[in-house]
Amino acid sequence: MKRINMWSGPRNISTAMMYAFAQRSDTHVVDEPFYAHYLDQSEIEHPVRNKVLARQSTDAADVLDQLLTAGSDKKILFIKNMAHHMIAMDAELAVLMEKCEPVFLIRNPREMLPSLDRKLSRPTLRDTAYKQLYELFEMRKQSGQKCCVIDSHELLKAPHEVLSSLCGCLDISFDEQMLHWEKGGRKEDGIWADYWYGSVHNSTGFMPYRPPSNSFPEHLNSLLTQCKPYYNKMFVHAIKAGC
Repeated sequence: MKRINMWSGPRNISTAMMYAFAQRSDTHVVDEPFYAHYLDQSEIEHPVRNKVLARQSTDAADVLDQLLTAGSDKKILFIKNMAHHMIAMDAELAVLMEKCEPVFLIRNPREMLPSLDRKLSRPTLRDTAYKQLYELFEMRKQSGQKCCVIDSHELLKAPHEVLSSLCGCLDISFDEQMLHWEKGGRKEDGIWADYWYGSVHNSTGFMPYRPPSNSFPEHLNSLLTQCKPYYNKMFVHAIKAGC
């Protein structure tokens, strides 16, 4: 089995990517398996916190054991993970990096931060996951292995082209079914889906890219300055539309 672990941050169209892979008949998807562990370790107040803690295991080692046996009837396992969920789990992280092919999903913080700000009160650098994503990316790059990086803007400009290139990077065949899905949720959605996944549930595929219509909020300028260097360093390696 090929295990693909997609590292992302919030509001990066990561759920749309999970839906795309779920359309493949050869793929089993898992949605943010370490969310409860993250909430337990960080003690952060997130929407639907209590529901997540009641539904998911907070034991990272236990979650990892379940992941490594998930989807055994399929050729591909696709795991959607938030990079900032990896708290106090060095051993588990090492296994994930060894056993899974990583994909890094990024989004320009000038577009991501206002979206996150509407969901979380006073988001911090940790909440954005940019630093954690970059550290994971560097870990992979320094090992001398290839790095598959996807930028949400480039993907939305040319979904067919960019997804095809991603599949090539992962050494799997491209499937046209990845471009479309039925409106509504999926059985694999986490318990948090009603709060976070509204736009994806109202879609039937990757929506055309639209630049932000509002000016960037001034109160997020400091956070934007913190995020941009991590994003810029990774964007250099992203699959580009039209290349």
